[in-house]
Amino acid sequence: MNNLITNKNRRVLVIDDNRAIHDDFRKILCPECDTAALDATETLVFGPHTETVEYTQFEVDSAYQGEEGVLMVEKAIEAGRPYALAFVDVRMPPGFDGVETTHRIWNIDPDIQIVICTAFSDHSWDELFEKLGHLDKLLILKKPFDAVEASQMGHALMEKWWLLKQTRVKMDELECRWAIANKEILFQNEEKEKRAVEMRQALATLDATEDSVFISDPETLRLTYVNAGAFSSWAIRVRSCWE
Repeated sequence: MNNLITNKNRRVLVIDDNRAIHDDFRKILCPECDTAALDATETLVFGPHTETVEYTQFEVDSAYQGEEGVLMVEKAIEAGRPYALAFVDVRMPPGFDGVETTHRIWNIDPDIQIVICTAFSDHSWDELFEKLGHLDKLLILKKPFDAVEASQMGHALMEKWWLLKQTRVKMDELECRWAIANKEILFQNEEKEKRAVEMRQALATLDATEDSVFISDPETLRLTYVNAGAFSSWAIRVRSCWE
């Protein structure tokens, strides 16, 4: 039986041909890395913080073309370390654009959440729906994007990916339990039917004998069974008395 996934998947893939965008996402999704020096300086000047703010640390990987991103998703699946989320640029010449990249990624990993980043109106929402279909796992982030918006998307979609996995694990467990219970019920029914057949065969054997057979309840001493031989013997005795 599967165990619940206790550690949340914080793996994020950024697919964009602009290297500066990758730096921006790391600053947004890995704030502790960029504020460590500032925090150390503040500690020296103002003393230690009385309250500690914990940031969610994402594990951010980079791909600079759509083809590279698709390959990284495939390798992540093979390694058993899938990405929860991918930020995909809509324009990445000369290779796959964001739509083609997303389509190929979902063919490999249908669970990954996708955010398409665009500064252009290359595709309408209807076109995206027609080409991709999985709009429940797709969001649009307009460039230049706001850091808070990108961070909220990352946290929300990471949580969504985790909850979907948790739900799937629970469903698998319930199906497994149902299968075991159903198998046990079938086994019990088969055993009951087997005992019933054995009982009918035993009674048929008793009825076929000429000897008188009486079966009584050991507690109440009431007769629970009298075979045909006993009735035949009784009938013979009655007839001989009349004769």
